[in-house]
Amino acid sequence: MTSRTRISGFRRPTFPAVALTVSLALTSCVDTAQSTASKDVSGEKIPAAVSPDTTLTVGAPDLKVALELSGQTDKLPFKVKWANISGGPQCSEAFRADALDICSAAEIPSINAHWTGLDTKLVAAKFREDPLKNPIYELGIAPGAGIRTLADLRGKKIAYSPGQAQGALVLRILDKAGLTQQDVELVELASTGDVYPTALGNHQVDAAPIADVNIKRYLTKYGKEGATTVKHGLRDDPAHLWALTESVGDPQKSAAIRELVKFWARAQIWIDKHPQEWVAGYYVEDQGLSREDGEYLVRRAGHPDIPADWTEAIRRQQQTIDLLAKEQDREPFEADLLFDRRYEPVAAAAIAGEGTSS
Repeated sequence: MTSRTRISGFRRPTFPAVALTVSLALTSCVDTAQSTASKDVSGEKIPAAVSPDTTLTVGAPDLKVALELSGQTDKLPFKVKWANISGGPQCSEAFRADALDICSAAEIPSINAHWTGLDTKLVAAKFREDPLKNPIYELGIAPGAGIRTLADLRGKKIAYSPGQAQGALVLRILDKAGLTQQDVELVELASTGDVYPTALGNHQVDAAPIADVNIKRYLTKYGKEGATTVKHGLRDDPAHLWALTESVGDPQKSAAIRELVKFWARAQIWIDKHPQEWVAGYYVEDQGLSREDGEYLVRRAGHPDIPADWTEAIRRQQQTIDLLAKEQDREPFEADLLFDRRYEPVAAAAIAGEGTSS
């Protein structure tokens, strides 16, 4: 069976990053780049104070809103240029264009960046309490596909986005089910907007990882036709602040990033403690969702877990690297290269006594 198929007809949109227009591209498709030698900044001291003249360009739209809603924006001790982008593909392109210092992303973009010659570091980590009960993704099943368990994926068409968290999750799901890429047909689709739910509803694929409000909308729209979802039973909750190594290697920017991590951590706790304000201010006013959808998303997210020790997070990241290296014919590397452990205690210390951490 042909294990990889591309579906045409889905155009990748473009996104603004500061003053530049940055095209959204799956960075895994950059075949000409080579793995980068990651610069070791662990021995460089972060200044105790940050200059108020320091400017960071930050791609974290949800953080911008959280700081505004919680009244913290004017308390930032440095200048911020907010870029209306987040996630791996957009942030990778902005990093390469030298238009971004730091952004929010899941675990896969930093791995893929290393393999495509982009030197970056993870400077903050957030997970979910009880992650199996509160997953980000479920496996959407097309009407009539006959998939009730993960083992039923054999011989089926599965939407696959290399270089994104959804793509790595598909590979992890196959591994859990004892299947390989040769046992299924991977259909390459960029996971943007409602592309995956639409592909499922149109029977272009039999299964696809769908997240958050797309789960609710997919079942509402296609449930009467037999659409379902299957729980994958894997952790899919890593969330990070992700920075250019060049930025964390700059003395003043490194200090500004440390302060940003503190504000980011406090913002996560504020969101957790003020769900109604978050629904109204972010999901409804900023994102244009209904209150019902916003409340659904808050329930799915559970509560944040911001660890003071990254050892377990790095171990899980290593497992992901090893799996992707095997399945995508890449060179494995040490996960510790991706984490700037100078920032390891910063977030948890900032919220000590305010909320959950471990």
